[in-house]
Amino acid sequence: MYIRENPVLQRELLTNLRMTRAFVLLFAYVALLGLVVWLAWPQQQRLDLAQPEAAKRLVGLFFFGQYMLASLMAPSFAAGAITGEKERMSYEMLLATPLRPGAIVLGKLFAALTHLGILMICSLPIVMLCLPLGGVSLYEVFVAYFGMISTVALFGMISLWASSYFSRTSASLVVSYLMILPLAVICVLIWQQMEQLGGMRLLVVLTVVPVACISLSALMWQNACKKLLYPKDLGSEGKEVVDLETEAREAVGLYIKRDEFPDKLFAPPKRTSFMEEGVNPIYDKEMRSEIFSQGTLMLRLVIQISMLLALFVMAGCLYIWPAYAAWYISYVILFNVLVGPVFSAGSVTSERERQTLDLLLVTLVTPWQMLWGKLLSGLRVSSVLTSFLLWPVILACIMPLPFWHNLPTMAGYILIVGLSCATTATTALFCSSVFQKTATSLISTYMIIVVMFMAPVAVKYFAQTFYQGTSQAEVASKVGVVSPFSAAFSLPLNVEDETRPSATPPVVNSDLRVFFGYIGWSIVYNTVLVLMMMRLFQVRWRVAD
Repeated sequence: MYIRENPVLQRELLTNLRMTRAFVLLFAYVALLGLVVWLAWPQQQRLDLAQPEAAKRLVGLFFFGQYMLASLMAPSFAAGAITGEKERMSYEMLLATPLRPGAIVLGKLFAALTHLGILMICSLPIVMLCLPLGGVSLYEVFVAYFGMISTVALFGMISLWASSYFSRTSASLVVSYLMILPLAVICVLIWQQMEQLGGMRLLVVLTVVPVACISLSALMWQNACKKLLYPKDLGSEGKEVVDLETEAREAVGLYIKRDEFPDKLFAPPKRTSFMEEGVNPIYDKEMRSEIFSQGTLMLRLVIQISMLLALFVMAGCLYIWPAYAAWYISYVILFNVLVGPVFSAGSVTSERERQTLDLLLVTLVTPWQMLWGKLLSGLRVSSVLTSFLLWPVILACIMPLPFWHNLPTMAGYILIVGLSCATTATTALFCSSVFQKTATSLISTYMIIVVMFMAPVAVKYFAQTFYQGTSQAEVASKVGVVSPFSAAFSLPLNVEDETRPSATPPVVNSDLRVFFGYIGWSIVYNTVLVLMMMRLFQVRWRVAD
């Protein structure tokens, strides 16, 4: 019932693995890893097998890239396992079957992990090609795969656990990423720090890592089963009934008060009177009802998790080692990348899913009002949430720290974050206008943003590692104009403090061309997307007429 004769597992496997996108994803995954290995293959005619540093870098890059790809893909497979049932209006029917909650959760989990496992195992022949270069043994490859599969399985359970708490895939997805990405980064840092321990690192991966992953997964599995066994009050078609008074009474930790500052900046109270003359009805509906119609659990978790992580990053990058201020700005940008699309990716697709888009198009609201109403509502929420993480930057400029002499650079940081917020919101709304489903729109937005923001950084690091001093490295440095991370690290930051002899040395590696190039690229990119969306809205306006 749990595995061999689990109808949930059989149905999910038949549905997912037979789809065309499963084969396309497998081809793209293996092709990308193969391309990385081919580009990073040692160019020397003769290799020193006694000191195979190039081979070690190649294998290390291969496992790092595969681990991060698998970690990023785990929520996309598992975060919609239970919320998808709610969105398809089949959640109540699933709970009414004779299946036990444990069988349902295991079936969903194994179905998601099976696809990920196939992707990782199919990459094994590529890494086997690197073994003749020396520096890495077959035993180390086995241990690395074992540790990677164990942690990725934990990430899948985290995503499934989050899926049991929310009614929308978008909310489950962003909470899963906020929990998984810090864990993935910590695992990579620990793996690198234990490199000198040799056999001890392999022993830890074979013993401590699986025990920790299994223990945490078991706790989350039990909690998810309890959630399915004793569900909350369900309305029609599996939608939870959200009562503000009940939510305020039962909320754990942070509670959002819509009528107080600063909560009303991103969660204004529901309207109790008629709208004033000239108010955009689309913007008013989105801000007061649509975005927060499913409660504020996701919003509260996002704020609490992000602020908790920000305390450590802020203390290290702004106050202890101020030369690493760009790293804190990168954390703020990454937070916006995760959170920003959630509030805009379903703006138009949700109208399609509720079959209200045609009714909206035949109203007296103009296409321009529809566009800026939906765009500004999502941008306002994501910008306010992101600005909560910027107050330490402003505080650092006020306090007697080295940042007082770098006010133009700090202003540049804030400008980069603002343009990033606009880019994520505009991209999400564009995908919502093109695609039919919210989940597809959200995943597509994440793919576009990740490629545009993070790919230039990865390409630059790859070129500096394997093509240092060549023309390829110079070309790779120019693609950073599309990435806010590259723009943040391109600003000059002089943190030399003569009053402290042990102060961190100043950072002089700056390139203002990348910063101004990013500003120009962001303006052009967002303008083009807005014009394209205007065209789409106008075409649909004419069709509706």
